[in-house]
Amino acid sequence: MSWLTLSFKGLILKEMKQTPSPKPLILLVNDDGIEARGLKELYDGLKGLGRRFVVAPAVDQSAASHSFTLRKPIRVWRLRPGWFAVHGTPTDCVLISHHGILRRAIDLVVSGINNSPNLGDDVLYSGTVAAAIEGALLGVPAIAVSYLEAGKNLKPAIEFLRQLVPLLLNGILPKKTLLNINIPAGEVKGVKVTKLGRRIYRDMAIRETLPDGGVSWTIDGEMSFAETRGSDFEAVYSGYISVTPLHLDMTHHSELRRLERVFQKLGLI
Repeated sequence: MSWLTLSFKGLILKEMKQTPSPKPLILLVNDDGIEARGLKELYDGLKGLGRRFVVAPAVDQSAASHSFTLRKPIRVWRLRPGWFAVHGTPTDCVLISHHGILRRAIDLVVSGINNSPNLGDDVLYSGTVAAAIEGALLGVPAIAVSYLEAGKNLKPAIEFLRQLVPLLLNGILPKKTLLNINIPAGEVKGVKVTKLGRRIYRDMAIRETLPDGGVSWTIDGEMSFAETRGSDFEAVYSGYISVTPLHLDMTHHSELRRLERVFQKLGLI
């Protein structure tokens, strides 16, 4: 496919670092759990690009966001060579890998392939994205990868990732930056660099009475999205692989001056 030979608009490729070690260490993680199909697909798909280590949650940790286990023992066991199950969150997996399990520096964190999309505001709740965020916080190039529909377009997704990984290892991204990638379900027309769209959540809390007389609540609901030009939603629903660069600086920079003026008028500063 000709679209796979690409250059990213808006991402400067001029100042790449020299290629690192012939066998870079690639950490694979997810939030669907170590037995998830998407993780196995990712492991197989990246064969030959480096030393792959899987450190993933023992059970499904979807929507765990960036939570981690503080000051409590986290059980880890080795399932087979290079595969470790962690009784914790995706963020735990990255932290334990970086500070404990792996005896050398991680060169790349790849999180996924998630069995459902992480678009727009989903990134705030996603354990898949959180694992990549933790990688970026540690100064490691990192990406999160998600399907619009589980297993759809595995081949073009892997073809794209196999071209992207060497770029990431060669320093395509600035520090504290990660990529959020979503794979469309229909025919793949190409790749688009996008901005986050806006997810619309219609949440509800469903009340149930338990057999012992207690009460439980289940959070559920429906989702849609706002149609926004240039967004990740627009790209994937138009048949394009969406690549959204995310930065860890959450400061609302354009609001700094205005808020200062407001506080000055009130005599607060």
